[in-house]
Amino acid sequence: MITGSPGSGRSVGRRGGRRGCGGYGYGRAVDELFEAAGTLRSAYRGVDWASTSLGAVSGWSPTLRAAVDLTLHSRFPVTLFWGPEFVMIYNEAYVELIGNKHPAALGAPAARAFPEIWDVIGPMLASVRSTRRATWTRDMRLLMDRQGYPEECYFTFSYSAARGPGGKVEGVVDIATETTAQVLSQRRLIMLAGLNDALSGLDDPAEILDRAVRVLRTVPEDLPDVDILGTEAARAGRPPLPAVPSTILHDGTVVLETSAETSVMRVRLPGVPPSADTVLVARLSQHLPLDDDYLGFVRLVGATVAQALHRAQTRQAERRVAVLERDLSERLQRSLLTPPARPHHLEVAVRYQPAGERARIGGDWYDSFLQPDGSLTLVIGDVAGHDQQAAATMAQIRNLLRGVAYAVRKSPAAVLEGLEETMRGLGLHELATAVLARVEQDEEQARDGAHTLCWSNAGHPPPVLIAPDGTASLLHTTPEILLGVQAGVARGDHRVTLTPGCAVVLYTDGLVDRRDAVIDEGLADLIRTLTGRHGSTAEQLCDQLLTRYAATSDDDIALVVLRIPPEPAGIPR
Repeated sequence: MITGSPGSGRSVGRRGGRRGCGGYGYGRAVDELFEAAGTLRSAYRGVDWASTSLGAVSGWSPTLRAAVDLTLHSRFPVTLFWGPEFVMIYNEAYVELIGNKHPAALGAPAARAFPEIWDVIGPMLASVRSTRRATWTRDMRLLMDRQGYPEECYFTFSYSAARGPGGKVEGVVDIATETTAQVLSQRRLIMLAGLNDALSGLDDPAEILDRAVRVLRTVPEDLPDVDILGTEAARAGRPPLPAVPSTILHDGTVVLETSAETSVMRVRLPGVPPSADTVLVARLSQHLPLDDDYLGFVRLVGATVAQALHRAQTRQAERRVAVLERDLSERLQRSLLTPPARPHHLEVAVRYQPAGERARIGGDWYDSFLQPDGSLTLVIGDVAGHDQQAAATMAQIRNLLRGVAYAVRKSPAAVLEGLEETMRGLGLHELATAVLARVEQDEEQARDGAHTLCWSNAGHPPPVLIAPDGTASLLHTTPEILLGVQAGVARGDHRVTLTPGCAVVLYTDGLVDRRDAVIDEGLADLIRTLTGRHGSTAEQLCDQLLTRYAATSDDDIALVVLRIPPEPAGIPR
């Protein structure tokens, strides 16, 4: 924040000519000329104008008088640089731009008032005087001594020629505004946004600190030197700024130490790794005022780094919890899937592959069990949802299905109808898909080694039949609704004869359904994958399917493969 000292009226002896106005014989016209100077009136009257290159006020040209009148009546910062020495005449608003250079700058040559920036503005003024062409400069950076040190300032201004009646340039008019606050704010906001972006995707605390320091060292105008230190030691490869004992920061989060040479600010990052006393240490610019904006910016830098570290801690904790939950869900799911029944004359293989995402584990199941008459029952199913609750619901439905199938001893369609009635009666209102299949064999089929697969499908993906010649096809049926949608649904049975060498693949949708494709494309790819696999055993088919699809699936996969072994060559039935 700049502070000026308008209208001080002090006697300043730097030029030896500044006294009270009584000795200079000012008349009424002169008083009227400076009347609009407001709080600067006494400063104007205190200048020995006759000793300047402009001469006594009474001898000023009409052009200068008109320019002074315009300047003093303007509320925008305006200064005149008049004559060959660019003697300065300015209004109240301009005082705020030059700080403690006032009142000495009033009536002084510009080179004497601005020695620290004369190498920049001197040629610009000379150019306007010689070419009569105006200049326009936006957000020019100048290190200007207006508060006792070279301060980083920014100005937008225009120099234009003031010409007399004959066209001769008598002086230069400077209309200016200071943009320091806007430039610094924008610069700092850009840096903070970049810092946040650079840290947002990082999870390792050490990497966060390293990245933060690299980003902060790209803005030496605000942070000439910066580091983040713990109480243990500075990280290797950096000449550290001195850390601060934790006792100093005990009652606060910020320490500011100033000296004639430099200012150092330390911001504690409480409760973050690598230690509870991690500190942001920043050497502050010697060209900026230590105001609330500057110190608040450094605090925001510390807060941004601390937030990134806290986010990393939170994500690491969430991942640890996720791993534990995933492990628990997978253990629960696997504990509920018992080994399949495998009659000696049939091959049965099962697999369960959990989803890569913890949130999608649970709900898929398979089953294989023998009925009292010795027939084999196969089940593949999927409960809506993916979590431990879905896994528990799956276990309930699986066990109910086993009980109903064993008790009613009816066709698969009748068993599914009985399951749905039982679910509703017990208040189990979950949705599920399932294929229930029974492997049957009559006496004639026994002689040929053939079997009949009788199945019913409640909204589940269709099974795949692999024929002895390697042809693969979907066992499409008329679609039927899911379990749990509607009471009293009549379901249908379907049959297909399985000769030796046939295989049937039951699967859940995690095998074929992908987010970036429709399920029909997945089914078509499954048929292509299974075509020509007639020589594979049931176990091999399971392994081949998981190798092909598991890595790209974002859902659980459950498999049941039934295979009728081919007759050994040379053994007649």
